[in-house]
Amino acid sequence: MAVKVLVVDDSSFFRRRVSEILEQDSNIQVIGFAVNGREAVDKARELKPDVITMDVEMPVLDGISAVKEIMAATPTPILMFSSLTRDGATATLDALDAGALDFLPKKFEDIARNNEDAIALLQNKVKEIGRRRISRFSRPAPISRSTPTPTLRSSGATSSNGIVQPDRSFSRPAAASSPAASSSNTSNIRASGKKYQLVAIGTSTGGPVALQTILTQLPANFPHPILLIQHMPAAFTPAFAARLNGLCKINVKEAQNGDRLVPGTAYLAPGGQQMLIEGRGGSRTLRVFEDDSPRITYKPSVDVTFASAAKTFGGDVLAVVLTGMGADGRDGARMLKQVGATIWAQDEKTSVVYGMPQAVANAGLASESLALADVANRLTRETGCG
Repeated sequence: MAVKVLVVDDSSFFRRRVSEILEQDSNIQVIGFAVNGREAVDKARELKPDVITMDVEMPVLDGISAVKEIMAATPTPILMFSSLTRDGATATLDALDAGALDFLPKKFEDIARNNEDAIALLQNKVKEIGRRRISRFSRPAPISRSTPTPTLRSSGATSSNGIVQPDRSFSRPAAASSPAASSSNTSNIRASGKKYQLVAIGTSTGGPVALQTILTQLPANFPHPILLIQHMPAAFTPAFAARLNGLCKINVKEAQNGDRLVPGTAYLAPGGQQMLIEGRGGSRTLRVFEDDSPRITYKPSVDVTFASAAKTFGGDVLAVVLTGMGADGRDGARMLKQVGATIWAQDEKTSVVYGMPQAVANAGLASESLALADVANRLTRETGCG
């Protein structure tokens, strides 16, 4: 059965272009259009689409407000289109906060290396998130905080982006953290006793919400550095890192070339670049660099960073592969497994897209398959800080 799509944009040109691209795929059917957020809310209720593509800036009712109303009344998987600017990054993060599942740059030439790849990516994203069914009752309440909005903290390696975002929480961890999703009681699972030096987390579609869900639960005394590899455009990672830093007890920063790895700090790989680890013994630093290799699809790539972790830390790595399309992370996880590292994968039920974690699980690399709501607790127990 074809995935039914509602296309929402105030530009007739963009509505037509998105519709033409989607309907090149026989498994996708565009069933309607909306020219503003208010009309989108009404047509979501009337047409009951499987997926909505949504612009951010529109008259009458903007895209973010429309997402909030749709998710409250008729929860539907929503793919946002946004500009690759600082304001666009903030708006996109707000849309994910409101309940959107994923996003793409509005300029198609920014999506992929060529037009064919961009078309395939849009079609595949729509089909993947169209398989996800969302219940209004499956979204937990936002993270409560009694303290004032924090500001960007020093992580021992000062961030240069200077962007501090308002304290907002993503209110809907990856698609479906219902009570059933977290029913695997991890309180009875004992730590393995294995010693670690590094935690590495790779993710893509659904990752911003998943990462926040995990990182906001980690204690300030978390004993290891954390590497975060999220498929995200370069314009978005400074704002995303700053937003996480404002919400978390640990420090979070966008990684910079030469950053020294310190415990209790998470380093987010910059969009459009690769992140490697260099050094031996007690001092390890990050190498962040532009990558123009046509052989590597993702920039940043989970495989590239995981492989570097295997080379520098050997088996003293705890790697987690979260929700995302494709199989990025499988080859890197295999290299880590070969040197004795521990690999976990998010389970299917709580993944927005069960692609990356499934690739790792099907390859026999993951020792545990975890619901999103359980990951932070398992991390704190396994690393001895909880």
